[in-house]
Amino acid sequence: MAGSGRVTALDVIRGIAILGTLGTNIWIFTDPLGAAGFLTGPAPDSVAGFTETVLRFLTNGKFLALLSLLFGIGLELQYRAAMRRGRRWPGWYLWRSALLLVEGLLHYVLIFEFDVLMYYAVVSVLVAFLVGRSARVQRGWLIGVAALHVTVIGLLTAALALSDATVSGGAATSTDSWPEQVSTRLSDFATYRAEALFAIPLSTVLFLAGVRLWRAGALTSSGRAVQVRLMRIGLGVGVPLNLLTSFAGTEWFLADRYLAAPLVAFGLLGLVPWLLHRMRDEAGPLRRGLTAVGRSALSCYVGQNVVCSILCYGWGFGLAAMFADARPWWVAALFVSVCALLMLLASWWLSRFSRGPLEQVWHWAYQAPQRSRERVDATAH
Repeated sequence: MAGSGRVTALDVIRGIAILGTLGTNIWIFTDPLGAAGFLTGPAPDSVAGFTETVLRFLTNGKFLALLSLLFGIGLELQYRAAMRRGRRWPGWYLWRSALLLVEGLLHYVLIFEFDVLMYYAVVSVLVAFLVGRSARVQRGWLIGVAALHVTVIGLLTAALALSDATVSGGAATSTDSWPEQVSTRLSDFATYRAEALFAIPLSTVLFLAGVRLWRAGALTSSGRAVQVRLMRIGLGVGVPLNLLTSFAGTEWFLADRYLAAPLVAFGLLGLVPWLLHRMRDEAGPLRRGLTAVGRSALSCYVGQNVVCSILCYGWGFGLAAMFADARPWWVAALFVSVCALLMLLASWWLSRFSRGPLEQVWHWAYQAPQRSRERVDATAH
């Protein structure tokens, strides 16, 4: 069925995006200096430095942007479901956004200082009010916010290139105890959340683009023309541009992560369904694993950060400091191992339950006030 095929493709792409975000974040977890070391970046003047630069190029920013596109698609699906059921929009969707904000805040404070869920919660409210507007209104917002975003990134990149300033990642915390890390995240909230200046406008553009691409059939078997156009732009233009920014130096970090990499994400959104619709119907172990991760995306996103924190930080096994001289080789091995673990655990869990563990909690929290409201209404009548 076309409908099930579309859902399957969406799950696979979401799984790729979740594991792809680990491909970026793992360089933060495994750096002895944490985020500060990650933003300094390796010098590509040795075999190890060149290899790490290439590996970072493969993941930095692309899969987070892909996840943002998919979040926009998910918002569109929620909107369509509400319209089919005759429900007021955005209605209860705003409660979903509130839950996402709380989840993101907890994730930020307790686990990982570069959480994106808080940004998504903010952007989802804005786009929820735009998804039901005309195509002209959506296009105007998309173009306007994109122009603002490009201008800000361009000006900041020029400033970095013309001065000795650098992008800061905050204090080194990888050797701190867990309570110390939590305390640092709270005290340095403004520093760590400064990424909102780039992440919120970019996510707004990508959410709206996801809405429009879903309506254009970009993930369906009949959307080949859209997929090819996406690949031409994202892979034909985005990849060469992203290669240049990846090797251009740390002053190009903002352009690399927030301009070039999102362009590549559009190519990936076209490439994955283009390949999936040409594969045999029976999924192999890799596709089944990616599908399971995609179906339990929230659990896997948080879970991969918990696993890496335990393995890498000083309060856990301290692997970041222990293998500091073995970069990037041990980092690549750790990435593959954690991805395999997530696919195995997600597949095992979903063979027994209909939702991932955090998805189960999320579903209960989302439904609880609605059930309470229904009971009050029933009593009143």
